[in-house]
Amino acid sequence: MKKIATWTALALATSLAGCTGGANSNTGLDSVHQPVVRNQIYQFDVAATGGELAPSEQGRLQGWFDAMGVRYGDRIAIEDPAAYGNDVAQATVRAMVERRGLFVGTDAPVTTGAVPPGHMRIVVTRASAHVPGCPDWSGKSSINFNNATSSNYGCATNSNLAAMVSDPNDLIKGATNERHDPTTATRAIKTYREKPPTGAGELRSESTSGGGK
Repeated sequence: MKKIATWTALALATSLAGCTGGANSNTGLDSVHQPVVRNQIYQFDVAATGGELAPSEQGRLQGWFDAMGVRYGDRIAIEDPAAYGNDVAQATVRAMVERRGLFVGTDAPVTTGAVPPGHMRIVVTRASAHVPGCPDWSGKSSINFNNATSSNYGCATNSNLAAMVSDPNDLIKGATNERHDPTTATRAIKTYREKPPTGAGELRSESTSGGGK
């Protein structure tokens, strides 16, 4: 397994933006402290013998997914160098991913090294976000002649947003649903309406007797 850390263009831009100016130089309402998004790429090669994924290889891949803790927000792709494609093996991988509530994307990022002959490469891209330089109290005691915002302005809101967002890449570009599936759009509302209240059950009687004298 290999790991590559790549920084997005937005991450570089916001890092540079946060380093410019003095403590009381921001006279606007946009915080200079913006989330920085970092993408880490993990890759795992599996043997596609005869165009299929053997049970042993499925077990290896399943173990890797478990060790990686694959979760919502991870982007999974398949890199298949076969001339005609290993359709059966790819379908097996997709089924394994779908059982985890995820799906396999169409575009695989650039990875290191060539895929061995007769193999496929499973690529997991995991994003994280944080706001560098926070908290920032550098201008706490400075006299503000510019009527500027506080040096710490935006730290709490943007740090909470970076910590709470399920897919940090949504901070760069919002998620879109190309299929426009109304079932997906209303799933959360349906779950909220149909789930029984936590206090709907009858109260249990508990014995208060016992204990030493």
